[in-house]
Amino acid sequence: PSTHEVKRQRRAQKQVLARKPLEEQIRSEALKPVEGREHVSVQTELYLEEISDRIIEVDGECQTDEFLDRPPTPLFIPAKTGRDVATQIEEGELFDFDIEVKPMLEVLVGKTVEQALLEVMEEEELAQLWSHQRAFTELRNAEFAELQRLEEQDRRIREEKERRRLEHLEKLRKQKETAEKIAARAFAQRYLADLIPSVFNNLHDSGFFYDPIERDIETEFLPWLMSEVEETLQKKVLGRTMLDSLIRTVVEKRLDEFSHPPPSDQTEAPAEEPRATDAAPQVSGEADAADQPVTEE
Repeated sequence: PSTHEVKRQRRAQKQVLARKPLEEQIRSEALKPVEGREHVSVQTELYLEEISDRIIEVDGECQTDEFLDRPPTPLFIPAKTGRDVATQIEEGELFDFDIEVKPMLEVLVGKTVEQALLEVMEEEELAQLWSHQRAFTELRNAEFAELQRLEEQDRRIREEKERRRLEHLEKLRKQKETAEKIAARAFAQRYLADLIPSVFNNLHDSGFFYDPIERDIETEFLPWLMSEVEETLQKKVLGRTMLDSLIRTVVEKRLDEFSHPPPSDQTEAPAEEPRATDAAPQVSGEADAADQPVTEE
């Protein structure tokens, strides 16, 4: 079809496609159910349609006509034009080998000799080039070896300079460290000159330095002496307490005897009183005798 016809068909298709949504919208608005009702799909066709999962199959046959075998296509031979003409040439009329071969032989021999000379010259030139290349290689190797020697010498010189520089820096560092140590030692000696006596004095005042004999007397002898003295005093107090108890007992007994009058039938009782009286000194003597060992201890 022409271009105009194609454009017209495309324009018609666009109009149909643009008209379809509008028609569907109008149809949907017109077919809306009334309030309280709803649309239900029902079959309104004339005949009922059987719903089945199995597809109906029908067998059919057809027979094609028989064709005869086609013969091979004959070879195309174009038609002849003009007339055939022939010429007879006898031997020796057009070409004499002995005469005609001389220029060709001269050319072949000349070209062969020229090619041989060129090859010889090329070989000589290649030999010269190889000799120049060997000389250049030897010279380059010698220069490279000299360059390596110079680089190695330069490297050794640089390493020696670096080593000497490090040694000089290490020497300066050690000198500085030695000077600092000497200064620190002098400062410490000057600072500790008065510190050591004061420390020892403080330690002596605090009791860290003492006389062992004096410390032994203070820690061992004096506590033992005080305990012995206290024990002796306790014994003396005990003796005096016992003596006072005995004297009190005797006095109470004598007071009890003197408070009761003797009976009348005992006439010799006054004569015996001095004996009782003498007994008191004996008791006191016994008390003094009991007190005497305590005093001696």
